[in-house]
Amino acid sequence: MKLVYRYRVKSLTGLLNKQARTVNFVWNYCNDRQKDALRFGRRWHTGFDLIKLTTGCSKELGLHSGTVNDVCQQYAKSRSQSRRPYLRYRGRKSLAWVPLKGRELKREGNAFRFAGNTFRVFHSRALPEGKITDGTNFSRDRRGNWFLNIVLDVQEPPARLPVRGVGIDLGLKDLATLSDGSRIAAPHIYRASEAALAVAQRARKKKRGAAIHARIANRRRHYLHTCTSAIVAAFDYIVVGNINAAALARTSMAKSVYDVGWSSFRAQLAYKAVKHGAWFEEVNESFTTQICSDCGAVPDSRPKGIADLGIREWCCCDCGAVHDRDLNAALNILRRGRATLAVGIPDV
Repeated sequence: MKLVYRYRVKSLTGLLNKQARTVNFVWNYCNDRQKDALRFGRRWHTGFDLIKLTTGCSKELGLHSGTVNDVCQQYAKSRSQSRRPYLRYRGRKSLAWVPLKGRELKREGNAFRFAGNTFRVFHSRALPEGKITDGTNFSRDRRGNWFLNIVLDVQEPPARLPVRGVGIDLGLKDLATLSDGSRIAAPHIYRASEAALAVAQRARKKKRGAAIHARIANRRRHYLHTCTSAIVAAFDYIVVGNINAAALARTSMAKSVYDVGWSSFRAQLAYKAVKHGAWFEEVNESFTTQICSDCGAVPDSRPKGIADLGIREWCCCDCGAVHDRDLNAALNILRRGRATLAVGIPDV
């Protein structure tokens, strides 16, 4: 199992800024060679082809050879994943990034040593024992702060018995409604800071605007971590609906969708469940608000489509059960997760 630990760097940031500009130069060189291959009808370059073209340049560029190789491999991987003939050039507006080989990073107390330099970090939490693997890198955020992202290969924990389960229905008014009846309120962090952000943007104070955006992101991340950690600690298997956040972000509800952070919420639940030996499943949530969670019927009295989004409570005309819309959806999501779990585990 691979885990990523993130530490803020507090020394040699000037060196990292210089190396980041050189990394962009190597990336743009790979992009130029790919365009040459397209122009002359040659075979597209793989990561190994680009490594051969950049062999011997590390000393002149002032980069570690493993960093140059990682940039070439990442360029080829990104181009293949995006299914594009070539990629955008990296410049001043690109978030700075310096990759490195995991075997080249050495621990030195609360600091780390790489390429003959010792990088001191804010040791916010202890780094567990494990092999540091490739994918480790330095990255810079929009405020200019550098972070060391360490990828560790650690032993997987034993799987927990799926005794306590929960279905989760995601929403905008409430971030999540759980099948046990509890709700997680949406924090609306962006909405609370929207006025201050508007003032900074009208005054064209870019640094102030970046600081507000960073504070919003940090507060949202902290809130989601608190909620997801509590859910993973309380339940053995977790079932979430696969709501299409990207599609809803293209509608008039875009601000609210981005504000609640559905994708981050599900991603945190997924990796924390694996980390602590719990079960995690995403299921199709189609018609979960319209199916009666008591009798399983699709009654005529159900709320239908976008026109009935305002109906938060309805009564099943078949069995007479009264449902809260979100709680009913969470119960149906849990039922679908149990069906998937029963297929995967014969003794359930």
